[in-house]
Amino acid sequence: MRTLFSKPSTPIGLFAISLLALALLVLAATGCNTAKKGDRPAGLQDPIYTIADPAGDWGFPSPFAHYSRGPGYVRMSFIFDTLIWKDNQGYIPALAKSWEFLKDENAYLFLLQDQATWHDGHPFTAKDVVFSMDYMKAHSYEWVNLGVVKKAEAVDDFTVKLYLNRPYAPFLEHIAGTAPILPEHIWKDIQEPRQFLQKEALIGTGPFKLKDYSKEQGTYLYEAYSQYYQGTPKISRLKFVKVRNEMAAAALRQKQVNVAQVPPEIAGELKKEGLRKLTGRHDWVAKLMINHQKAPLDSVEFRQALAYAIDRRALVATCQRGHGLEGSPGLVPPDNSWFNARAAAAYPYDCVKAAEILAGLGYEKKDGCFKKDGQTLELELLISGGGTGVSGFPGEREGEMVKEMLETAGIKINLRSLEAKILDNLVNEWKFDLALSGHGGMGGDPETLNKVISGKAFISARFNRSDELNLLLEQQMKETDQDRRREFVNRIQEVYAREMPCLPLYYPTWDYLSDDRVSLYFTPQGIGSGVPQPLNKMSFLN
Repeated sequence: MRTLFSKPSTPIGLFAISLLALALLVLAATGCNTAKKGDRPAGLQDPIYTIADPAGDWGFPSPFAHYSRGPGYVRMSFIFDTLIWKDNQGYIPALAKSWEFLKDENAYLFLLQDQATWHDGHPFTAKDVVFSMDYMKAHSYEWVNLGVVKKAEAVDDFTVKLYLNRPYAPFLEHIAGTAPILPEHIWKDIQEPRQFLQKEALIGTGPFKLKDYSKEQGTYLYEAYSQYYQGTPKISRLKFVKVRNEMAAAALRQKQVNVAQVPPEIAGELKKEGLRKLTGRHDWVAKLMINHQKAPLDSVEFRQALAYAIDRRALVATCQRGHGLEGSPGLVPPDNSWFNARAAAAYPYDCVKAAEILAGLGYEKKDGCFKKDGQTLELELLISGGGTGVSGFPGEREGEMVKEMLETAGIKINLRSLEAKILDNLVNEWKFDLALSGHGGMGGDPETLNKVISGKAFISARFNRSDELNLLLEQQMKETDQDRRREFVNRIQEVYAREMPCLPLYYPTWDYLSDDRVSLYFTPQGIGSGVPQPLNKMSFLN
């Protein structure tokens, strides 16, 4: 990897508890100690627009190297454009000026921008779109399901047609509006895209170019691409800096950052001080991951017992201090238009019911613990001790509470605290019993249900043992009639709740505070295919 992206341009120490240390460190992060002649001091008057992020590093921001969670996609999206995009009103043109669906051919026809260029000056053409579709099919870009694209065809230099092999209701959102378009002249000889970490991997057509990236410090510095086909961005430089959640309010008050996510209990205070408050829908879900591939968790009755044993409402009241919504066993959050209230009513907290189910499975309770064949019913629960920095991500406090609830029901629980990415890896490799995790995207198109129920990613339950559920998931993806599709989605939630391959615990409330320099907003159905952050790149354009 080139030096430009391997070392931070300025050293950034660990954030200390004191406000003075915070101010000094964030000033360093925004580059004031290496300011070039003519630069103004860091702060609200500085040309750099600074975004606080509690986690920091989300990976090298190329399409194949960014971390697979939503913040990684957002960082990549500033550099790479898609065919279409969304703003706060809905779908808008991006690399495609216009599009239409050709029903007789089951194909989408896109008329492309004829003035777009790659960051290295090469012109963008239809050949890049065709190459991107073929390349991402061959190398499995996990954010899009390109298996439905039968063929990509360049009609001429600025017209492309994408043929589908079956009806696919969420095409515009999950492919045209999510798949980043790659420059053929750079990627055509790249055999291992995830190992391609040179600066050329970051040449896109998007509104910003990456100036500097520090994995160690979790900082990203972008600069505006002056030849951007939609006009030069109004923000000349954009920077992400790592600021812990508990220090975010101080950073805002000291005018060291322009926007930050803050705990909901202090958001109101900051709003009174003149900052703008943005509260998102509850599109992020905390979940109890269940290894349904191993006994006794492979028993649907056992998983149902777990669901009865956990008081989801108490988790919201205690761990989220009331700032959130109780998890629906049907997955879809209550403030989503696809929500099924009947599925949400399943499994009211009832530890007696949980004990009855376990007794029916042959377990006998002795000394407060269930046993079977002389063996104590004992499970390991993985938690992220340090969290991910994501507000509401379940950690030690939630782990202790879930442990207490399950042990009250008679199931002995051993807690194991791990670094978040190690936990993700163990879940991905099925090396766990239970794990506390979570993800966003729940406000996107209902295809999200396919991704988090039967998809292959570690955030998914990866459950395909129910023929009924599998068929419903397939049907809802093909159905283009909205009312008929809603019937399928409602039924999916009910069958999922019955099978209980993974238990939604709660949906945390997210509050962001910002100054008035940029009009941020939460994108309807999320950025791309559902990222619930108010950092849509369109906010930074003129």
